[in-house]
Amino acid sequence: MNAAELFVRCLANENIDCIYGIPGEENIDMMDALLETDIEFVLTRHEQAAAFMADVYGRLTGKAGVCLATLGPGACNLITGAADANMDLAPIIAIAGQADTTRMHKESHQYLPLVDMFEPISKYAVQVREPEIIPEVIRKAFKTAQTEKPGLSFIELPENVAEMEVEDMSPLLVQQAMEPAPAPEKVKQAAEVLAGAKHPLILAGNGVIRGDASDDLVAFAEKLNIPVATTFMAKGAMPASHRLSLGTIGIQAKDHVMCGFDVADVIVCIGYDMVEYAPERWHPTKDRSILHIDMSPAEVDEHYIVAAGVLGRIEQTLEAIGNLVTPFPDPNITELQRVIANELTAHAEDDCFPIKPQKIIWDLRQALDAHDIVISDVGAHKMWVARLYPAEAPNTCIISNGFASMGIGLPGAIAAKRTFPDRKVVTVTGDAGFLMNVQELETAMRLGTPLVALIWRDDKYGLIEWHQLRKFGRATHIEFTNPDFVKLAESFGCKGYRVESSADLLPTLRRALDDDTVVVIDCPVDYSENMKLTERLGRFAARG
Repeated sequence: MNAAELFVRCLANENIDCIYGIPGEENIDMMDALLETDIEFVLTRHEQAAAFMADVYGRLTGKAGVCLATLGPGACNLITGAADANMDLAPIIAIAGQADTTRMHKESHQYLPLVDMFEPISKYAVQVREPEIIPEVIRKAFKTAQTEKPGLSFIELPENVAEMEVEDMSPLLVQQAMEPAPAPEKVKQAAEVLAGAKHPLILAGNGVIRGDASDDLVAFAEKLNIPVATTFMAKGAMPASHRLSLGTIGIQAKDHVMCGFDVADVIVCIGYDMVEYAPERWHPTKDRSILHIDMSPAEVDEHYIVAAGVLGRIEQTLEAIGNLVTPFPDPNITELQRVIANELTAHAEDDCFPIKPQKIIWDLRQALDAHDIVISDVGAHKMWVARLYPAEAPNTCIISNGFASMGIGLPGAIAAKRTFPDRKVVTVTGDAGFLMNVQELETAMRLGTPLVALIWRDDKYGLIEWHQLRKFGRATHIEFTNPDFVKLAESFGCKGYRVESSADLLPTLRRALDDDTVVVIDCPVDYSENMKLTERLGRFAARG
């Protein structure tokens, strides 16, 4: 066999389901070898979308998503989606073809030093120089990508190496590493800190979901009577309807949930990833005791100096600490929860048009079941989804908040629906983000992947306008024109609906979800609510 065939056998040995990508001249040997396996190749219309699909697949499954591109421009197009996965801590393998090793020493057509380009955004980046190293490279790439904290492994396979003959080589044994149990002395130390608290509070991050510890988080909070706030990427780890839920923290201002952080004396950070939301935002005073419970050591930050850190399997850590601490009295969080709930329910019957963000979120929640999936693109709508969408289960509201790249919504929805075909999938996207990967409507239709793209249309870069108005009181260079989204959808063979009134939205959503095809909904949004929220938070901060 040749090196490309060995490469593909090693991929199959990792038990991957599919590869997202676009073939090129430099990887045709690998493409041909894939025909002899059960690995599905999902042809996308842009390499960035392929990387986003692998990103969301990795986040939803914990298994490394795989994407493929050719050399030069194809590999460059992978970078945004690959960087998103790496910074959002989703396991992903990015593979690129490359020029012959015989022309890398000189100016050469489409040649770029890809390993040098990917290395700063990867956990592991390597060029395959000899066929004999392929089994080790593939095994290391998957092991590195999937080990906490997960991220990107990049592999470059030069064209002439792919064609080389190789004998007596086979894939390496795949063994799944187990996280260690927490150290008893660290558990005792953390328990002593927590036992001395008067107003403890839990901040749960996406590490809880990655560690499959959401049920354990709930049990720990219930046992000790401690309220829980989650980051954007941990939505659903604590059901929004739970009596101890404080909702989501992450708005870059003094938010309503910050009341809980203001009075907390011990903050228990569980699976918290600092890349999502800097500690100075929720711990500006640097005077609270912080417990760090995770599978990885705490990052160094002057606002995140831990009183105790416990490393190991999160569920074991929570059980061990819970057995050493006496339950606390019922927390006084009723008013906080009322404020959070009222912000959403107060707009349930709102008939304004264009439609307020709160009303769109309310109707979306009514249209979906608890385990259906919302994929948020990045923009002003992301802030409203994160703030208000009541997620009841982990991985049912996917938000990119590490790298936070626009364009993830539609490709991510395709990956989510392919991963969980029995669930309804909606991407909530702005008009700008939607058009960044709109070509993937063809991919969704060709694959028969039903989903709904709910476009919040404001004909501008709404989040940038929000920031400009907050800082300067005026906006500049953020407006644009849009196509007719209904006709655009229909040109791809999709269905397209336009919301004409507030009363139209919920029935339109329900019709779209029942259509069993790809549906695009054009929904005008009233983003004047952004500044109203800013003003309200400002008044709250002044009082606080």
